[in-house]
Amino acid sequence: GCDSSLNLTSQKAAAAVDGIFQSLRDIARVRMHMKQFHSIHNPGSNTHQASASYKPLLKQVVEEVCNPDRPDPVDIEHISSGLTDLLKTGFSMFMKVNRPHPGDHPLLIIFMVGGVSVSEVKMVKDLVATRKPGTQVIVLSSVLLTPHSAVELLFASDRLQPDARI
Repeated sequence: GCDSSLNLTSQKAAAAVDGIFQSLRDIARVRMHMKQFHSIHNPGSNTHQASASYKPLLKQVVEEVCNPDRPDPVDIEHISSGLTDLLKTGFSMFMKVNRPHPGDHPLLIIFMVGGVSVSEVKMVKDLVATRKPGTQVIVLSSVLLTPHSAVELLFASDRLQPDARI
């Protein structure tokens, strides 16, 4: 609501900050139903408060996909693509049949709605190369984020239909 710093008032600044924190609360509320990916903050322990850390959601998802020790990912759902997978999924209601793991395929496609930064793409590439060598990864997104556009999106009045300039 401000076109220059001359028009900035403490009320407008407080409203903008309140809007950002409301957005963060909305995101947290949407992710509450998830069992594994409900938080990007690890508070650490009571004895080691300094060990609190931040782990991006994209990193958590890629690590889960590339983890062969977890045969049935909790928050990631496999979509049947062929007759064999469809039969396995159907019979799993009657018998003990493991669903295919998302990391079983040699091609991993990740689509990020809302944007992805260059550093996130590099992180995905490095994680997949380290944890599942030989897997090809393709990262797609609705927009390539820059530091400037990421901040603009925080202040956008309608985040579902942001300004086309971004």
